[in-house]
Amino acid sequence: MMGDIFQRAKALPLSGKLGLALVIFWLAVALFGPMLAPYPVGAFVAYDVFDGQSAKYWLGSDYLGRDVLSRLMSGARYTVGLAAAAALLASTSGTALALTAAVGGAKVDEPLSRFMDMLISLPSKIFSLVLVAAFGSSLGLLLLIAAFTYIPGNYRIARALAVNLAQMDYVQVAKARGERRFYIAIAEILPNMIHPLLADFGLRFVFIVLLLSGLSFLGLGVQPPDADLGSLVRENISGLGEGALAIIAPAVAIATLTVGVNLLIDAIGFSGKGKGQ
Repeated sequence: MMGDIFQRAKALPLSGKLGLALVIFWLAVALFGPMLAPYPVGAFVAYDVFDGQSAKYWLGSDYLGRDVLSRLMSGARYTVGLAAAAALLASTSGTALALTAAVGGAKVDEPLSRFMDMLISLPSKIFSLVLVAAFGSSLGLLLLIAAFTYIPGNYRIARALAVNLAQMDYVQVAKARGERRFYIAIAEILPNMIHPLLADFGLRFVFIVLLLSGLSFLGLGVQPPDADLGSLVRENISGLGEGALAIIAPAVAIATLTVGVNLLIDAIGFSGKGKGQ
């Protein structure tokens, strides 16, 4: 198993290897960063605000004199964790509904697809802002909002794949054998959708990172004393004129995380096409 994973990683193009390295790096930071942070996350450790880089403070200090590196390592956990959980929830829910539509016939497919068309027409950021303003910001609500916002997009892609696969000969043979719809969806259709669905999962993850970071930048995301990467940009916005690392570092972190996932997705898609040919 591990040998197969290493072989697949070695087969990636250079851009894919760079993307994989960035993704692994941020996953490691999200998992182990808070334990390895040099200072407590909320501790005031520097006498000067927006202090520059030094041997003591690798990324300087923020607008309150807190260590930026420690804040960044803690904030990555919220950004990566929330985005990964929301993307997983959106992808599994959208795919389950798509499989239901594909094997359920027109009576199920038509109303479900029209409902998803209605949801996808709602502007995601405005929809999120309305819900947060109405119910307040919490980690659970942010998770549900991000997942619910991107279920329709995943549904459309998964449904297109499932409907096409449902017409294949091996699926028709399974129907002729008298197999149940659940078996056909899970055993015959779903395994042949995995590769494109993994690529879509990566895209949903990137979209959700940007959505949550945007909400946090507006002050409606993760609330103090906790902070994600978007919150770190917002709270240090006064250091922009000085070019403070406190605002540059989290912005670069968001960029490298999203670019790394995109590079990996593109490389996986390219290698998948090569194998199919």
